[in-house]
Amino acid sequence: MKKNIHPKYYPEAKVICACGNTWTTGSIKAEIRTEVCSACHPFFTGQQSRMLDMEGQVDRFYRRLQARQEFLEDKKNREEAKTSPDRLISELDLGKRPTEILAEAGFVKIADVLAKLSESGDAGLLDIHGFGQKSLIDLKKKLRSLGYEVSVSEE
Repeated sequence: MKKNIHPKYYPEAKVICACGNTWTTGSIKAEIRTEVCSACHPFFTGQQSRMLDMEGQVDRFYRRLQARQEFLEDKKNREEAKTSPDRLISELDLGKRPTEILAEAGFVKIADVLAKLSESGDAGLLDIHGFGQKSLIDLKKKLRSLGYEVSVSEE
């Protein structure tokens, strides 16, 4: 073994922590200064949960989770409102004439039109004076595009 290549070893080296705790150990330095030790480290002292709360990681996660839940509920409510039978026929943008004809015949809500279609089919709406085949086709297309279940006419 080569001589004079190894550093000097101090069997009684003093270790000093920032919290004030001291102990002795063997080292190549006579004095060692540290910032944390087993007496002040959060893992060993049980203060780890307090440290997480100080950083706000848990709170931030719960805020994001709550925002996601609110977004999903809002999206579900919008989808339900989109296919609500209580919507007015005027919201369908069929045009002024077909909307007025349906209103004069007593059809104000989409539920009224769907009920008429299910009980008497296309003929029930076509019997309305001034409401023709083209208006019926436009009405059914619009209802299907919004997600309503409309029966296919048997021609």
